[in-house]
Parts: sequence; C-alpha cells; structure tokens
Amino acid sequence: MATKTRYWPQVLATLGILIFGLLLWKGPWWFDGAHLRRTNLQPADGVVITGFRTVLVAVGVAASAAVGLLYTHRNHQTARELLDHTREKDREQAELTREGQVTDRYVEAIKLLAAKDEGRHGSGLMERLGGIYALERIMRDSAKDHDTVVQVLVAFIRQQVPRPNEEEEDRRNSDDLAPVKDDVQAALKVLGRRPNREDDFLLDLSFLDLCSYDLAGAQLAGANLCDTQLAFADLREANLRGAELGGAGLHRAKTEKADLRNADLSGEREQTSMTVEQFLAARTGLGTIVPKDLGDDPRVQELMERRIHRQNS
Repeated sequence: MATKTRYWPQVLATLGILIFGLLLWKGPWWFDGAHLRRTNLQPADGVVITGFRTVLVAVGVAASAAVGLLYTHRNHQTARELLDHTREKDREQAELTREGQVTDRYVEAIKLLAAKDEGRHGSGLMERLGGIYALERIMRDSAKDHDTVVQVLVAFIRQQVPRPNEEEEDRRNSDDLAPVKDDVQAALKVLGRRPNREDDFLLDLSFLDLCSYDLAGAQLAGANLCDTQLAFADLREANLRGAELGGAGLHRAKTEKADLRNADLSGEREQTSMTVEQFLAARTGLGTIVPKDLGDDPRVQELMERRIHRQNS
C-alpha cells in the first residue's frame, strides 16, 4: 500500500504533462473551434491560437509554481517533524544519561554514608560527611530524588542518635549530655536548608537525642519532634511552624525568634520542657497549642489576650 501511494505523484505528473501538451496542441480548436479554421489559417486565426496558448502557458507556469510551493512546504514540514523527533530522542537520551549519572552518584553517596569508624582515629567520619554532602547535591540537582534523599538522611539520624531509654535518662545528669556527632550535625544542617519543595511525607524526627545540636534557622515546618530531647539545642530563628513538639525536652534550649506559630506543645511538660521565658522569646500565635500549666501563667495569658484584642480590633 505504501509503494502504491509513493508512485501516485509521478502518475499524476505524467497525466498533467500529457493533458497540458494536448491543450497546447488541440486546445484552441476544442474551446473555439467554431471560429477557427483547421487548414489555410489566416492571421486572425494565428492571433487567437497564440493568445490561447500564451494564457495556457501562464496558467501552467502558475500551477507549476503552486505545486513547487506545496512540495517545498511539505518537505519543510517533514524536515521540521524529523528535527523535532530527533530533538525529542536526544532529550530522552540525555535524560536517561542524567538519571544514570544521578543513580551512580546516589549509590556512591550511600556507600560513603555507610562507612564505619575503623581504628582509633575514626577515619569513617570524613567518608560519612562526604556522603551527606553528596546527597545534598543530588537533592538540589534532582527534584525527583528529593524525598528519597530526605528519608535517607532522616533514617541516618535516627540510627545515630535515638533517644535513650528511661533507665539511661535517669542515670544521666541533666547537664551530662552525649557529645555532638559531626556527621549527625551535618545531616541536620542539610535537612534544615533543603530546597523549598513540598514534601510528600511527614518529617519524622521524634524520639531522638538532639541535645546541644545546632538547628538555628532550620526549615522544619510541620516536622514531628514529639518526645525528642532538645536540651541546650540552638533553635533560634528555626521554622517550626505547625511542628509537633509534644513531650519534647527543651531544657535551656535557645528559642529566640523560633517560629512556633500553629505548633503543638501540648505534651506533658516535664522539668526539661519549655519555660515561660522560652515561650515568650519565640514567635508564637493564637494557633500555638500550649500545655495547661504554661497556658495558665499570667504572662502567657496576657500575651494571648493582647493578640486576641489585636485580632478583634
């Protein structure tokens, strides 16, 4: 079927040439035969014949030009379609190549992140730091891998600094804190400055031991920090809007300008939980859920009343 279709233009062109030749030869008599002699032609007959053939040639030239333009347009359109198809294939190939490169980088970063400390000097630390920053680069370069990298970093933090059980916490003095781990600190910093994309999952940092860690300015809106120890942690200017902080230990944590609007602080407030001074130093709002004894404090009540009055005025 395709072969037959390919020969149709040639057949039509041949027929067109034959018809045009016949018109040049016999056309004057076909269209004006009543007034033209077939033999012994006179000058008047010659004028009519010449005029007809001149017009016919002009029409033929115009038709040939139109056909040429049509074929030129079709060839141009075909060339554009071919070019677009080639570009699409090149783009797909480049995307596959890029994804392959990202996968290779991801595998290498995970290998570095899983490095163990060997010997007295703990040489695995530098490899883990390299893996963390390699994952950050992947997260920034590839929006598709954003959630995966975040989940890997959260899993790494959970593995490294789980909250001690009650027996260990009872033995430990409130100021006797575990040393800050450089790799965990780096992972927290990477999470805190991750690109501003919508996460498809809850950032779960609950039941961890993050005492003395630097979370200043971290973007942790909506995160789950329930029952996480944050004693002596630096939370200044951290975005904790809408975060879950019930039962979190905040003994001597720095909360200046921390955004706690719509955050939930309603867990049981123990000795290490938020004080009135910490609450007043942070950015809070009417949507902030506070424990009962903290909400009963006159200074907190006065702050809330001022906000209610400002909202209603």
